[in-house]
Amino acid sequence: MPTQCLRPPSSLSLHFPERIVRPRVNRVVFMSGYIGQAIGSTFKTTGDNRSAYKVPIERTYRHMTDTTQAPEGADFSEIFADLLEESFQENSSLERTVVKGTVVSVDSDHALIDVGLKSEGRVALKEFAPPGQPAEIAVGDKVEVFVERYEDVNGEVVLSREKARREEAWEKLEEAFEKTERVSGTIFGRVKGGFTVDLSGAVAFLPGSQVDIRPVRDVSPLMGTPQPFMILKMDRSRGNIVVSRRAVLEETRAAERTELVANLKEGQVLQGVVKNITDYGAFVDLGGVDGLLHVTDISWRRINHPSEALQVGQTVQVQVVRFNSETQRISLGMKQLEADPWDDVELKYPVTSRFTGRVTNITDYGAFVELEPGIEGLVHVSEMSWTKKNVHPGKIVSTSQEVDVMVLDVDPTKRRISLGLKQTQENPWDEFSTRFPQGTEIDGEVRNITEFGLFVGLPGDIDGMVHLSDISWEKSGEEALEAFTKGDEVKVKILEVDTEKERISLGIKQLTDDPFEGSLGSVRKGDVVTSTVSEVNDGGIEVTTSGGLTAFIRRSDLSRDRSEQRPDRFAVGEKVDAMVTNIDMSSRRLSLSIKTKEVSEEKTAMAQYGSSDSGASLGDILGAAIRDKQAETQDMIGDGADAGAAEEPAEAEAAPAEEAAPAEPEASDDAAPAEGDEADKS
Repeated sequence: MPTQCLRPPSSLSLHFPERIVRPRVNRVVFMSGYIGQAIGSTFKTTGDNRSAYKVPIERTYRHMTDTTQAPEGADFSEIFADLLEESFQENSSLERTVVKGTVVSVDSDHALIDVGLKSEGRVALKEFAPPGQPAEIAVGDKVEVFVERYEDVNGEVVLSREKARREEAWEKLEEAFEKTERVSGTIFGRVKGGFTVDLSGAVAFLPGSQVDIRPVRDVSPLMGTPQPFMILKMDRSRGNIVVSRRAVLEETRAAERTELVANLKEGQVLQGVVKNITDYGAFVDLGGVDGLLHVTDISWRRINHPSEALQVGQTVQVQVVRFNSETQRISLGMKQLEADPWDDVELKYPVTSRFTGRVTNITDYGAFVELEPGIEGLVHVSEMSWTKKNVHPGKIVSTSQEVDVMVLDVDPTKRRISLGLKQTQENPWDEFSTRFPQGTEIDGEVRNITEFGLFVGLPGDIDGMVHLSDISWEKSGEEALEAFTKGDEVKVKILEVDTEKERISLGIKQLTDDPFEGSLGSVRKGDVVTSTVSEVNDGGIEVTTSGGLTAFIRRSDLSRDRSEQRPDRFAVGEKVDAMVTNIDMSSRRLSLSIKTKEVSEEKTAMAQYGSSDSGASLGDILGAAIRDKQAETQDMIGDGADAGAAEEPAEAEAAPAEEAAPAEPEASDDAAPAEGDEADKS
């Protein structure tokens, strides 16, 4: 069939190569050239404002017709405009879609890909390989890319391999989301509130609460490792995907837990992996269910923190100690798989035997000493030193120190061993009691002053106490205590040494004789003493004996007669006779009573001279008693005068008394003044 050359319309000022119409070929081929301002009217006609661009035209377009020859009289400007418009419409429909292209060339950073459009597009090589790995791509490879824009400022098509993978992934993810299936992804980044997950090209958000069933402090072991996820929510228009790893774990654990719990029994030995470590123990994954391995069940020996024996991810052999089917709580133990070191502990560590151990822990009440792995004993603070009292154990021993101890008590039931540290040393109290027996005088330093006495330092780093009552004979304890200060050198006397209670009683006043006993002399209770009035007050009178002792006579003890119980009838310096009613050695005072003396004298006179029932008056009886006493006094102070001369006055005085006996009332009246006179004389 003949061919015909079609020329461009006269409205175009540029020259185009000829278009040749071949039989049954429906393509029109334009060689390279630029459509410039000359075809601006054509673009305006189609409503496409592209007059500002110079478009490279090395492209193929479909012909609008299957005719082999252009019709005569055809308008070439309209034909060209239709062809151009059809080309734009076809290419515009490819934007934001995934197309397959061919790799034309590969340089150091980019690959040039032909997708059948008017120009090729460049794609970075890093989009063809995972992060950190080289891209495996060669010229001629067929790849799928995403057309972002038909052309950029340089007139090139903008392509993206990453978005193509993302679009492909979105389709698979939507299908998995509809079917509630799991998807595989990799945690690769951390963002506010969670993490970013790569789902085969699509980026999803993993909330922090959906990482694991329990809160995970360190997610580093999970990052970069493929993990199964469940899609919770997705919105393709916004590019939003929310995934959960926790939902997958819960679903998996539920099935495994049901199977494991059904066959779980106490005493069963299982293998697990340490999942998490806390201050009180470690959680071990038994394969779908977690059990708690308490810190006290890890080993027979003392462990302060589980990290001393375990690590996260470590595989361990454990025994089921307790299992609660209702709460689904499992208690595990590792030490139960080993022999109990407390078996036959009484035979290994008999009482009073000595051993060497290591201090493992120090508390306020003592120190724990390890005798062997798994067996520890307590050295109480009271058993650490013979002399250091009220001292923190940390000032006597230190952690990891090797010490010699003595076994004081063993209780295998409570798994306790009482140890002593001071028992391995010589007792300074026994040595002191041997060197310084009771009654020894010794010098010491005042180390402490308390409200109840002085503590004095003695040889051998021992302290003794001087009680308030043992400081002075004359002063009270509080007054005597003011005379001492800390650091003073004092001389003391050992009063008592108690080695069992580790106490030494000292005295200062015992260094001298008791002045009270010296002044007391032979005075005993019931004796009549002559005292001098030193003070008069409303409550009584205070007197001083001839020996220098101080006594007090109460108002009620001033006289037998109530009307005479008046302190004002006594004057300071006046001498009075009174009977000793009490001797208080602690307060070092005498109690005297004039009333008691008078009553005692009356009883004596009544016993010697008869009673008032016999006809004698009280005045007669007392007068006779007084005369006898005067006679005895004269005999004591006499200078050897004749005894007969002394009896004459007594007979002369007795005669009126005998004559007055018949007239009892008158004699009674006359005797009263006489009695008073005699009392004053006495």
